[in-house]
Amino acid sequence: MKKGVILAIGAYLLWGLFPLYWKQLQAVPAREIVAHRILWSLVFLCLVIALWKRASTTFKLLRNLRIISIYGCSAALLFINWLTYIWAVNSGYIVDASLGYFINPLVSVFLGMIFFRERLRTGQWVAIGLAATGVGYLTFGYGSLPWIGLVLAFSFGIYGLIKKGAPLEALEGQSIEMSLLFPPALIFLIYLESIHVAAFGHAGLGTNLLLILGGAVTATPLLMFSAAARRIPLSMIGILQYLAPTLQFSIGVWVYEEAFPRYRLTGYTLIWTALVVYTLEGLYQRKRYS
Repeated sequence: MKKGVILAIGAYLLWGLFPLYWKQLQAVPAREIVAHRILWSLVFLCLVIALWKRASTTFKLLRNLRIISIYGCSAALLFINWLTYIWAVNSGYIVDASLGYFINPLVSVFLGMIFFRERLRTGQWVAIGLAATGVGYLTFGYGSLPWIGLVLAFSFGIYGLIKKGAPLEALEGQSIEMSLLFPPALIFLIYLESIHVAAFGHAGLGTNLLLILGGAVTATPLLMFSAAARRIPLSMIGILQYLAPTLQFSIGVWVYEEAFPRYRLTGYTLIWTALVVYTLEGLYQRKRYS
């Protein structure tokens, strides 16, 4: 349990600092960044697998239809999450992206109720109700659903749900995910090069290095999260995740000076209140039965 908590905290701290990294690639289209994340993540993972001498057993798993089905679904969710997030960060919507990760803990609780038959207590229902009210208020104030936050929350929430019940260890599982995403990513990058619009190799040494290092930057917190998800309860993962959106929100507002009008403050306050209610209720219940 202790190791799982440490891994989860490390993953969320790294994710919280991601906007600072991806902003340096603002001139590169989000689709190309994601394709390079996949490519260099697989390269990084292959190096790790080679060092641990687990290559022969890991890639044999690609012949298993059940493994492909499970990790094909998680890989698709990861792709959706990455593309949405990078586009949001580099288009000036870091605050909107942070909303998704503020909502995600409550999405995790909701998914745990549906798929693991975890009963929600009164305080948890109050928290979910407050969060839903906050999303509704943001929708009313903005004039449309805060789709960036909702896509990020549900794609990563369902991804965590799949990883919770996945049969493989973190390294093997993520390697399978990247292996399944690798062919379309490589084809896309070759296509970009063929029509002379690729950034990689043409946008300077700094951009090239950032795209390459994006593999290790991407794979490290994912490995930590995957390992943590198998060791600690889904509800605890939800609580620890507050770290990442708090850092992202702070970076968006105070580093990149994104707009934060009054209606947003009201909506976010409702969501933050929901998280406080959920956290305090959880702490009370653990103290009560400890």
